[in-house]
Amino acid sequence: MGSNAKAKTADRKARIAEMRRAEQAREKRNRIIAITASAVILAGIVGGGWYLVDAANEKEQAKAAPVEGEKTWDKLSQNHVEQAVDYPMSPAAGGDHHPVWLNCDAEVYTKEVPEENAVHSLEHGAVWITYNDTAAKGDVTALTEKVKKTPYSFISPYKDQSSPIALSAWGHQLKIDKASDPRVDRFLDKYVQGAQTPEPGASCSGGSMA
Repeated sequence: MGSNAKAKTADRKARIAEMRRAEQAREKRNRIIAITASAVILAGIVGGGWYLVDAANEKEQAKAAPVEGEKTWDKLSQNHVEQAVDYPMSPAAGGDHHPVWLNCDAEVYTKEVPEENAVHSLEHGAVWITYNDTAAKGDVTALTEKVKKTPYSFISPYKDQSSPIALSAWGHQLKIDKASDPRVDRFLDKYVQGAQTPEPGASCSGGSMA
């Protein structure tokens, strides 16, 4: 009996020891998995952070770049004048202008507007979309709807321009053939109250209604 009891005791101790070793192995394995998972998550966070920073930088760089095909003018005068102005570009995209701006808060004009008032609106950070008789009716409709949804923009016909459609901001102008041109949105995104604005935040309402 004594021998059997001792054998059972030894066997039980062996099983307990084996269970402890197995438990220790499990704990060690779990620690390794947890550490590895944490490292992967941290790497993802850091990598994702750099990705977001890079994406933001790329977006800012893209926005800072000129719109393909646009013309630019710098050192434009900003005097208030009562007389007509002979602008060096057509439509006008900056220079001396009337003391009263043209209402430009998503405004749609179906007749030509005074350039001198329109230029004052550009000084306030508005984008002026113009079209001549060669512009397709559907394009005029599409641009009109876009202006209706865009504060600090206005649209009007302009007979004496060299392209069917033109977009003008202070010191910048883009001439295109179709409203579907992707540069339309690019131009609006860049220049509506953009960095070129001489008087950012100035009102686009309370002026002249042409």
